[in-house]
Amino acid sequence: MARLTHGEPNFPGVIGKTLSDSTPSWPEPHSGAAKPNVVMIVLDDVGFSHFGCYGSLLKTPAIDRLAGEGIRYNNFHTTALCSPTRACLLTGRNHHSVGMRGISNWNTGFPHMRGGITPHAATVPELLREEGYATYAAGKWHLAPMEECSAAGPHDNWPLQKGFDRYYGFLQGETDQFFPELTEDNHHIDPPGLPEDGYHVSEDIVDQSMGWIRDLRSVRPDRPFFLYLAFGAMHAPHQSPQEFRDAWRGAFDEGYEDIRREWFARQLEIGIVPDATDLAPRNWGVPPWEDLSDDHQRFANRLQEAFAAMLEHTDAQIGRLVAFLDEMGILDDTLICVLSDNGASQEGGAYGVMDEFSFFNGIGEDVADIVANRLDDIGGPHSHSNYPWGWAQAGNSPLKWYKQNTYGGGVRDPLVIRWPKGIAPNGEVRPQFVHAVDLAATVLDIAGVDMPEIFHGIEQIPLAGASMAGTFNDSDAQPPRSVQYFEQMGHRGIYADGWKAVTWHQSGTPFEDDNWELFYLPDDFSECTNLAGKHPEKLEEMIALWWSEAEHNGVLPLDDRSIELFGAPPRPGSPHARKTYEYFPPISHIPADAAPQLSARPFVLTVDVTVSAGDEGVLYARGSHNVGHSFYLKDNTLTFVYNALGSLTRISSPLTLTPGAHQIGVRFERIGPAGDIVLTADGVDLARGPIPTLVRILGSTGMDLGCDRLSQVCSDYTGSFPFSGEIHLVRFELPVKRDGADLAAQASAELAME
Repeated sequence: MARLTHGEPNFPGVIGKTLSDSTPSWPEPHSGAAKPNVVMIVLDDVGFSHFGCYGSLLKTPAIDRLAGEGIRYNNFHTTALCSPTRACLLTGRNHHSVGMRGISNWNTGFPHMRGGITPHAATVPELLREEGYATYAAGKWHLAPMEECSAAGPHDNWPLQKGFDRYYGFLQGETDQFFPELTEDNHHIDPPGLPEDGYHVSEDIVDQSMGWIRDLRSVRPDRPFFLYLAFGAMHAPHQSPQEFRDAWRGAFDEGYEDIRREWFARQLEIGIVPDATDLAPRNWGVPPWEDLSDDHQRFANRLQEAFAAMLEHTDAQIGRLVAFLDEMGILDDTLICVLSDNGASQEGGAYGVMDEFSFFNGIGEDVADIVANRLDDIGGPHSHSNYPWGWAQAGNSPLKWYKQNTYGGGVRDPLVIRWPKGIAPNGEVRPQFVHAVDLAATVLDIAGVDMPEIFHGIEQIPLAGASMAGTFNDSDAQPPRSVQYFEQMGHRGIYADGWKAVTWHQSGTPFEDDNWELFYLPDDFSECTNLAGKHPEKLEEMIALWWSEAEHNGVLPLDDRSIELFGAPPRPGSPHARKTYEYFPPISHIPADAAPQLSARPFVLTVDVTVSAGDEGVLYARGSHNVGHSFYLKDNTLTFVYNALGSLTRISSPLTLTPGAHQIGVRFERIGPAGDIVLTADGVDLARGPIPTLVRILGSTGMDLGCDRLSQVCSDYTGSFPFSGEIHLVRFELPVKRDGADLAAQASAELAME
């Protein structure tokens, strides 16, 4: 075989000995003519009724305008969880088949849960970029294994490596809206402002998006663009500027039961649900409103006010983007869709939480103390709140259950599409069953892009979705597909030609003990009439279909683990396949999943420094104002702060360091369910103190060495308080746990036995 000698073996021009006997040729450029721009706006944890145009009395004028000039779907479905839905939206394949059974923080060792999208599922932006599109992503990503999201990578699953030309946002599943962990393209950056400067990440990502589009239109107006704009809203923490929070004071004093009925009545009035729809009964575990104490009612309502304020603020940012597109003269050339990735969140528990990580850590909150002392913090820079189940079910009206569940409250979500070039602007409702995988297929369809069998040398999984374009102008058109399975952490469901079989699964119980229900959705929008007893043969047929679809789409093995996966043994090839972590500051901020797995484990931390007289600052910080650690030297005093969901414990000791080299340290010793912190310097124990409440999940904000750069763990210092001396080495030593080396040795032994 002849060896390739230059980069264009099929050059169509003529190459002679000199320019005079040669003919140049240029590749045919991709034409953007007649190809629409696409803006896919993804909100998080928004329930079916939350938009004004879906029945609530919350303020979403920008989204309502898009709906009035386009269409709304009342039968749009997702996967019940964020990362899996986003994988569907960006690939057009089902979430298990691409490696995203659950959130991207998990990797269970099976193909359906790798935490990143397989290269066998080329993404929509990858395919559009091949056809000349500019591709941009802003906001939440949560489609890369979080342990790979430090500056060390690998970057295979970061946005730029998955088809986007530019990225600006946060890689984690949530972030503090005032103090976000920001990434620009392939590197981490500090937020460009502070809350006191008026900074909020939702405004920031829209500013960045407009900047990219302005640059493109100025230099290459012939190129279409795909913008994937994924807000942190409405995932906790529910945070917004003060003026938005003030506007909702007292708006929900009626309580969640009365307001849910009001919203349902409005849904019937505006026709977003059929006339025969029933309002689902109150979910199990939701306390009757009248049974709540005055403090619990005040707390619940303030949490709902924070949610409403954040949604209104987010809508205002969408309105800014729409106005910008109009000013640029490209609004009507752009398909805009607005959707939620799953139903309203249940992570606030029965009564709501000031700090969502109290839910994940199983630590109760003193509501009376919050009402007396911290009620006005809710929704601001010093809260991490989520509302209670009663308000979540109101947001899912008229449906039952929530995010994570495969009933309507988890998987039936709002979808608004505006595109005057392809959709008559009539504000109609489309009843066809569609799914997130179908939206991806639709974008490719209207862009004229086919899914190749081979992409960049890699065999491709066929699209699971089908184009929805046939439903754009015909409410009676056939749905693009007739069958769709659901599975989320053991909860299961199957849809086929109007029928739906679904089961709620209790983690840790045998799957064969699950109770399946059967509904006929054309007559039962809210899944209130169980037909399993009336049609047992149909139920058995649907269950058999679920198993068939599960096998075909890589759903197996069934796995009902969720939060416990955060404490799973480290795997080979991860940052945690070791017992000792050594860092050489100055280094970039390290995301939580890539930082040492301290949780409630014993550890030894040592910091090698060289100091001059009076040097001080933060040596190590992990987490934020709501939960975490801070280890700092100030005013000749060494202090370790343990922030357990706002309850701060300080262990301090006087320490005056002579100029030169020293080793400063912390030792955490477990003592039963609690433990002691011991401060050390140059091998000498200085002070010991108890930590009465241990936190097993140290929040979603990562680690800084030599400063506390985002939301400070405590108010003992101002700003990031960088250490003014020199830090040479930071070393964490953790006790023996089944680590990567152990797992590799076990795997080798098992392989040898086969």
